Amino acid sequence: MDIETLSETDDSDLPSKRPYMLRALWEWCSDAGLTPQILVDARFDGVTVPTEFVKDGAIVLNIHDRAVRDLQMDNEAVSFSARFAGQVRSVYVPMGAVLAIYARENGQGLFFEVPGHEAPAEGESSAPVDGDAPGAGSSAPPRGKPDLKIV
Repeated sequence: MDIETLSETDDSDLPSKRPYMLRALWEWCSDAGLTPQILVDARFDGVTVPTEFVKDGAIVLNIHDRAVRDLQMDNEAVSFSARFAGQVRSVYVPMGAVLAIYARENGQGLFFEVPGHEAPAEGESSAPVDGDAPGAGSSAPPRGKPDLKIV
């Protein structure tokens, strides 16, 4: 995956870059024939999404113009209606709940910095150091299927 992280400055005089970058990457994906998807923090105040599809507090939504109706992306929120398991549902996502936008086909896109969480400095990784990893120092191999999935 080739995903960048967008940091927001704490300059309250300027509008957030998030809605502008979201619209730009949506247009880029659409023009390139790719499927734009957004990663949403479903616990964020004001989010209206089908809760039965939320996993670990997040949901990935396909916002391609063929997958949604009445798509609106203004400076405050993303809203549309779409079919989920055959039922038309209305979706409302405040801009602060959008964690990322990326192309489903190649993973290229942009993560948005979550307020209160700093992005790793360039060259640093947010992955745990070997000694901090779960099960570090254990000689037993992990059991069961891994629960990672490609989104």
